[in-house]
Amino acid sequence: MDLQLKNKVVIVTGGAKGIGEGIVRLLASEGAIPVIIGRKAEDNLKVADDLKAQGFEVFQVAAELTEPAECEKAVNAVIAKYGRIEGLINNAGVNDSVGLEKGNYEDFMRSLHRNVVHYYLMAKFALPELKKSKGNIVNIGSKVAETGQGNTSAYAAANGGRNALTREWAVELLPYGIRVNAVIVAECWTPLYDYFIHTLPNPEEKLKEIVKNIPLGHRMTTTEEIANTVVFLLSEVSSHTTGQLIHVDGGYTHLDRVIE
Repeated sequence: MDLQLKNKVVIVTGGAKGIGEGIVRLLASEGAIPVIIGRKAEDNLKVADDLKAQGFEVFQVAAELTEPAECEKAVNAVIAKYGRIEGLINNAGVNDSVGLEKGNYEDFMRSLHRNVVHYYLMAKFALPELKKSKGNIVNIGSKVAETGQGNTSAYAAANGGRNALTREWAVELLPYGIRVNAVIVAECWTPLYDYFIHTLPNPEEKLKEIVKNIPLGHRMTTTEEIANTVVFLLSEVSSHTTGQLIHVDGGYTHLDRVIE
Protein backbone atom coordinates (compact mmCIF):
# COMPACT_ATOMS: atom_id res chain seq x y z
CA MET A 1 0.00 0.00 0.00
CA ASP A 2 1.30 3.44 -0.95
CA LEU A 3 1.03 5.64 2.14
CA GLN A 4 1.63 8.77 0.04
CA LEU A 5 4.49 9.95 2.24
CA LYS A 6 7.21 10.36 -0.39
CA ASN A 7 9.41 13.42 0.34
CA LYS A 8 7.21 14.55 3.23
CA VAL A 9 9.18 16.10 6.08
CA VAL A 10 8.13 14.53 9.39
CA ILE A 11 9.50 15.45 12.81
CA VAL A 12 9.88 12.59 15.30
CA THR A 13 10.81 13.61 18.83
CA GLY A 14 12.82 11.00 20.68
CA GLY A 15 13.54 9.46 17.29
CA ALA A 16 16.92 7.95 18.10
CA LYS A 17 15.82 5.01 20.23
CA GLY A 18 12.98 2.61 20.93
CA ILE A 19 9.58 3.46 19.52
CA GLY A 20 10.87 6.67 17.97
CA GLU A 21 13.61 4.84 16.11
CA GLY A 22 11.09 2.32 14.81
CA ILE A 23 8.94 5.17 13.49
CA VAL A 24 11.91 6.92 11.88
CA ARG A 25 13.02 3.76 10.09
CA LEU A 26 9.53 3.04 8.76
CA LEU A 27 9.08 6.63 7.57
CA ALA A 28 12.35 6.41 5.69
CA SER A 29 11.34 3.12 4.06
CA GLU A 30 8.10 4.79 2.92
CA GLY A 31 10.06 7.56 1.19
CA ALA A 32 9.41 10.27 3.78
CA ILE A 33 12.16 12.49 5.18
CA PRO A 34 12.22 11.79 8.93
CA VAL A 35 13.74 14.41 11.21
CA ILE A 36 15.10 13.01 14.45
CA ILE A 37 14.83 15.42 17.38
CA GLY A 38 16.67 14.15 20.43
CA ARG A 39 18.79 15.24 23.34
CA LYS A 40 22.10 13.78 22.18
CA ALA A 41 23.52 14.36 18.72
CA GLU A 42 25.57 11.16 19.09
CA ASP A 43 22.42 9.06 19.48
CA ASN A 44 20.61 10.90 16.68
CA LEU A 45 23.52 10.46 14.28
CA LYS A 46 23.83 6.76 14.97
CA VAL A 47 20.39 6.21 13.43
CA ALA A 48 20.66 8.98 10.84
CA ASP A 49 24.03 7.80 9.52
CA ASP A 50 22.84 4.21 9.29
CA LEU A 51 19.81 5.26 7.23
CA LYS A 52 21.90 7.52 5.01
CA ALA A 53 24.23 4.61 4.33
CA GLN A 54 21.19 2.72 3.04
CA GLY A 55 20.36 5.58 0.66
CA PHE A 56 17.62 7.29 2.66
CA GLU A 57 17.38 10.99 3.38
CA VAL A 58 17.18 11.89 7.08
CA PHE A 59 17.95 14.94 9.18
CA GLN A 60 18.65 15.33 12.88
CA VAL A 61 18.61 18.16 15.41
CA ALA A 62 20.00 17.87 18.94
CA ALA A 63 17.68 19.64 21.36
CA GLU A 64 16.76 19.48 25.05
CA LEU A 65 12.99 19.51 24.72
CA THR A 66 12.39 20.38 28.37
CA GLU A 67 13.60 23.88 27.42
CA PRO A 68 11.02 25.93 25.45
CA ALA A 69 13.70 27.77 23.50
CA GLU A 70 15.20 24.44 22.41
CA CYS A 71 11.83 23.32 21.04
CA GLU A 72 11.58 26.48 18.97
CA LYS A 73 15.20 26.11 17.83
CA ALA A 74 14.57 22.56 16.67
CA VAL A 75 11.51 23.48 14.62
CA ASN A 76 13.29 26.48 13.10
CA ALA A 77 16.21 24.26 12.11
CA VAL A 78 13.84 22.00 10.18
CA ILE A 79 12.22 24.95 8.43
CA ALA A 80 15.64 26.39 7.57
CA LYS A 81 16.68 23.04 6.06
CA TYR A 82 13.54 22.11 4.14
CA GLY A 83 11.18 25.09 4.16
CA ARG A 84 8.28 22.94 5.21
CA ILE A 85 6.90 20.49 7.79
CA GLU A 86 4.26 17.93 6.83
CA GLY A 87 4.02 15.85 9.97
CA LEU A 88 4.78 15.90 13.69
CA ILE A 89 5.10 12.82 15.85
CA ASN A 90 5.37 13.67 19.55
CA ASN A 91 7.06 10.68 21.12
CA ALA A 92 9.82 11.74 23.54
CA GLY A 93 9.27 11.07 27.24
CA VAL A 94 10.14 8.83 30.15
CA ASN A 95 8.27 7.12 32.97
CA ASP A 96 10.25 8.73 35.78
CA SER A 97 8.33 7.39 38.80
CA VAL A 98 7.39 10.68 40.45
CA GLY A 99 4.71 9.51 42.88
CA LEU A 100 2.37 11.21 45.31
CA GLU A 101 3.52 9.97 48.69
CA LYS A 102 7.25 10.24 48.01
CA GLY A 103 7.24 12.81 45.22
CA ASN A 104 7.55 16.58 45.43
CA TYR A 105 6.51 19.69 43.53
CA GLU A 106 9.86 20.21 41.79
CA ASP A 107 10.08 16.66 40.45
CA PHE A 108 6.42 16.68 39.46
CA MET A 109 6.82 19.84 37.40
CA ARG A 110 10.08 18.60 35.88
CA SER A 111 8.31 15.43 34.81
CA LEU A 112 5.51 17.38 33.14
CA HIS A 113 8.13 19.24 31.10
CA ARG A 114 9.74 15.93 30.17
CA ASN A 115 6.49 14.30 29.16
CA VAL A 116 3.79 16.70 28.00
CA VAL A 117 4.83 20.37 27.92
CA HIS A 118 7.06 19.82 24.90
CA TYR A 119 4.17 18.09 23.11
CA TYR A 120 2.37 21.43 23.28
CA LEU A 121 5.43 23.49 22.39
CA MET A 122 6.48 21.38 19.39
CA ALA A 123 2.93 21.55 18.02
CA LYS A 124 2.78 25.29 18.70
CA PHE A 125 6.00 26.05 16.85
CA ALA A 126 5.30 23.66 13.98
CA LEU A 127 1.71 24.78 13.49
CA PRO A 128 2.29 27.55 10.92
CA GLU A 129 3.99 25.06 8.61
CA LEU A 130 1.45 22.31 9.32
CA LYS A 131 -1.32 24.73 8.35
CA LYS A 132 0.39 25.41 5.02
CA SER A 133 0.88 21.71 4.27
CA LYS A 134 -2.31 20.42 5.91
CA GLY A 135 0.04 18.12 7.75
CA ASN A 136 -0.91 15.82 10.58
CA ILE A 137 0.05 15.17 14.21
CA VAL A 138 0.36 11.86 16.01
CA ASN A 139 0.95 11.79 19.76
CA ILE A 140 2.38 8.74 21.52
CA GLY A 141 0.66 7.98 24.82
CA SER A 142 0.65 5.34 27.54
CA LYS A 143 -2.00 3.09 29.07
CA VAL A 144 -0.90 4.52 32.45
CA ALA A 145 -3.34 7.41 31.89
CA GLU A 146 -6.21 4.91 31.95
CA THR A 147 -5.06 2.11 34.22
CA GLY A 148 -2.74 3.80 36.68
CA GLN A 149 0.45 2.07 37.70
CA GLY A 150 1.37 3.25 41.18
CA ASN A 151 4.11 5.66 42.17
CA THR A 152 4.04 7.55 38.89
CA SER A 153 1.63 10.45 39.38
CA ALA A 154 3.50 12.82 37.08
CA TYR A 155 3.76 10.40 34.17
CA ALA A 156 0.09 9.46 34.54
CA ALA A 157 -0.90 13.13 34.57
CA ALA A 158 1.27 13.82 31.53
CA ASN A 159 -0.31 10.99 29.58
CA GLY A 160 -3.79 12.08 30.57
CA GLY A 161 -2.75 15.45 29.17
CA ARG A 162 -1.50 13.87 25.95
CA ASN A 163 -4.87 12.17 25.45
CA ALA A 164 -6.79 15.37 26.18
CA LEU A 165 -4.58 17.47 23.90
CA THR A 166 -5.08 14.96 21.09
CA ARG A 167 -8.83 15.47 21.15
CA GLU A 168 -8.63 19.20 21.83
CA TRP A 169 -6.26 19.80 18.92
CA ALA A 170 -8.35 17.59 16.64
CA VAL A 171 -11.23 19.99 17.26
CA GLU A 172 -9.23 23.23 17.11
CA LEU A 173 -7.40 22.29 13.93
CA LEU A 174 -10.39 21.02 11.95
CA PRO A 175 -10.63 24.28 9.94
CA TYR A 176 -7.09 23.70 8.64
CA GLY A 177 -7.61 20.09 7.65
CA ILE A 178 -5.04 18.97 10.20
CA ARG A 179 -5.79 15.58 11.70
CA VAL A 180 -4.59 14.70 15.21
CA ASN A 181 -4.53 11.19 16.64
CA ALA A 182 -2.73 9.26 19.36
CA VAL A 183 -1.27 5.78 19.60
CA ILE A 184 -1.47 4.37 23.13
CA VAL A 185 1.26 1.97 24.19
CA ALA A 186 1.18 -0.59 26.99
CA GLU A 187 3.94 -3.20 27.15
CA CYS A 188 6.34 -2.52 24.28
CA TRP A 189 9.88 -3.91 24.22
CA THR A 190 12.38 -1.04 23.98
CA PRO A 191 15.88 -0.40 25.35
CA LEU A 192 14.27 1.66 28.13
CA TYR A 193 11.91 -1.18 29.02
CA ASP A 194 14.84 -3.59 29.05
CA TYR A 195 16.65 -1.27 31.46
CA PHE A 196 13.53 -1.01 33.66
CA ILE A 197 13.08 -4.78 33.87
CA HIS A 198 16.67 -5.25 34.94
CA THR A 199 16.26 -2.81 37.82
CA LEU A 200 13.80 -5.24 39.39
CA PRO A 201 14.54 -8.31 41.53
CA ASN A 202 14.29 -11.50 39.43
CA PRO A 203 13.86 -9.65 36.10
CA GLU A 204 13.27 -12.78 34.00
CA GLU A 205 10.48 -13.97 36.28
CA LYS A 206 8.92 -10.50 36.31
CA LEU A 207 8.99 -10.33 32.51
CA LYS A 208 7.27 -13.73 32.24
CA GLU A 209 4.59 -12.50 34.65
CA ILE A 210 3.97 -9.38 32.54
CA VAL A 211 3.92 -11.23 29.22
CA LYS A 212 1.47 -13.79 30.60
CA ASN A 213 -1.04 -10.94 31.08
CA ILE A 214 -0.90 -9.64 27.49
CA PRO A 215 -3.99 -11.27 25.93
CA LEU A 216 -3.01 -11.37 22.24
CA GLY A 217 -0.22 -13.88 21.85
CA HIS A 218 1.11 -13.44 25.39
CA ARG A 219 4.02 -11.38 24.08
CA MET A 220 5.33 -7.84 24.14
CA THR A 221 4.33 -5.37 21.45
CA THR A 222 7.20 -4.60 19.08
CA THR A 223 8.36 -1.11 18.13
CA GLU A 224 7.62 -2.03 14.51
CA GLU A 225 3.97 -2.69 15.38
CA ILE A 226 3.69 0.70 17.05
CA ALA A 227 5.40 2.34 14.07
CA ASN A 228 3.02 0.70 11.58
CA THR A 229 -0.01 2.28 13.21
CA VAL A 230 1.66 5.66 13.79
CA VAL A 231 2.73 6.01 10.18
CA PHE A 232 -0.69 4.88 8.93
CA LEU A 233 -2.39 7.54 11.05
CA LEU A 234 0.04 10.17 9.82
CA SER A 235 -0.60 9.27 6.19
CA GLU A 236 -3.47 10.31 3.98
CA VAL A 237 -4.57 6.69 3.76
CA SER A 238 -6.28 7.40 7.11
CA SER A 239 -7.80 10.58 5.69
CA HIS A 240 -11.05 10.55 7.72
CA THR A 241 -9.57 9.58 11.09
CA THR A 242 -9.03 12.28 13.71
CA GLY A 243 -9.31 12.67 17.47
CA GLN A 244 -8.76 8.96 18.05
CA LEU A 245 -6.80 7.17 20.76
CA ILE A 246 -5.67 3.92 19.13
CA HIS A 247 -4.39 1.25 21.50
CA VAL A 248 -1.66 -0.94 20.00
CA ASP A 249 -1.19 -3.19 23.00
CA GLY A 250 -2.31 -6.75 22.30
CA GLY A 251 -5.50 -6.05 24.24
CA TYR A 252 -3.61 -5.33 27.46
CA THR A 253 -5.56 -2.23 28.45
CA HIS A 254 -9.11 -3.35 27.75
CA LEU A 255 -9.35 -7.13 27.56
CA ASP A 256 -9.60 -9.51 30.49
CA ARG A 257 -6.03 -10.40 31.38
CA VAL A 258 -6.94 -13.86 32.68
CA ILE A 259 -7.62 -15.06 29.14
CA GLU A 260 -5.58 -18.19 28.44
